[in-house]
Amino acid sequence: MKIVVLKFGGTSVGSIERIKKVVKIINSYHKKRYKIIVVSSAMSGVTNDLISKSKEISENFLSSEYDVLVSSGEQVACSLIAARLSHIGLKSRSWLSWQIPIITNSTHKNAKILSIYKKKILDYLKVGGIPIVAGFQGIDINSRITTIGRGGSDASAIMLSKFFEAEKCIIYTDVEGVYTTDPNKLKKAKKIKVISYEEMLEMASLGAKVMQPVSIQDARLNRINIEVKSSFKNKPGTLITKRKNIVNNKIIAGISSTQNDAKVTLVGVKDKPGVAAMIFKPLSKNLINVDMVVQNISANGKETDLTFTIKADDLNKTKKIIEANKNIKFRKLLLKKDVSKVSIIGVGMVTTPGVTFRMFQSLAKKNINIQVISTSEIKISVIIDKSKTKKALIALHKEFKLDN
Repeated sequence: MKIVVLKFGGTSVGSIERIKKVVKIINSYHKKRYKIIVVSSAMSGVTNDLISKSKEISENFLSSEYDVLVSSGEQVACSLIAARLSHIGLKSRSWLSWQIPIITNSTHKNAKILSIYKKKILDYLKVGGIPIVAGFQGIDINSRITTIGRGGSDASAIMLSKFFEAEKCIIYTDVEGVYTTDPNKLKKAKKIKVISYEEMLEMASLGAKVMQPVSIQDARLNRINIEVKSSFKNKPGTLITKRKNIVNNKIIAGISSTQNDAKVTLVGVKDKPGVAAMIFKPLSKNLINVDMVVQNISANGKETDLTFTIKADDLNKTKKIIEANKNIKFRKLLLKKDVSKVSIIGVGMVTTPGVTFRMFQSLAKKNINIQVISTSEIKISVIIDKSKTKKALIALHKEFKLDN
């Protein structure tokens, strides 16, 4: 059975006219003799509206009821798609998670799919039906509805592709694919034809909004190839796949940047075992995510300067927590808000010497000062002044020949 999984995001089903266009896309696969499983998100704006309603009802809205509430958006979209397919003469119906069922653990708001019962869907496919499956949701062993976190419809599509051994998993969204950098920030950004799971995971975690990092990780673990395409333009998209499937002479696949970072430096921290843990433990307890961390030990080994980055929205909260922390001693606390993290990502840097030098040199030529540096096997990130972000993107895009 030649199965394709098609997932449509909220903007793709954001209006009746857009749903009619989505149905034409589905019909095009039907004409190619595919057995089609459709996964739909809620119509754009619906989930946010439901979340707002939950906050108006209670500041401590039960997580189990939250999942019942926010999962209702997908039900509406699925019904509309199925009804439109029926209107044009195709056999279709909507399927909610409990009707299949899609089994998850019991972690409300952020559940993981454990298994999917296949029989009902397979039987429906065999008689020519097109199932429209509600994304973002499942049920636990207590038959309670669960949700899979924001962006969870992608995870639903990936896991359906795994369990049904689909030939293709195509994510339809409002962009044409994955770009070398944000096209809204740099007009010379180019669409990437093929990108590895690892590169895409880094780009997503660093701010690329095409897919959620957890969904890419699911695809990587289960070796599901994903194609990201636009539901508005009939053009080739970006294939996300394993490294060995990629024939690419580019060292760097893409460049990401953030606009909402802040830098915190503790000067003259009394150095002793466990001091870093004492600094970061209260931040963790207050749900403040620490990103880049750099530590400089003084020559006498008695003091250290510790620098880390956080989201700018957490800066005031972080300041209060550090100043109230009686377990650490330091001479000065420096806070800087208007900074940006710029990162180059590419599996090619693993086997190519000189990438770090080229990055730093190209920034230096544009008089861009690097404040913090962080590296991994396929990523180099730097913190710079926010005002120089675009200049940095242009320089790096040109240096690593992504303009071509």
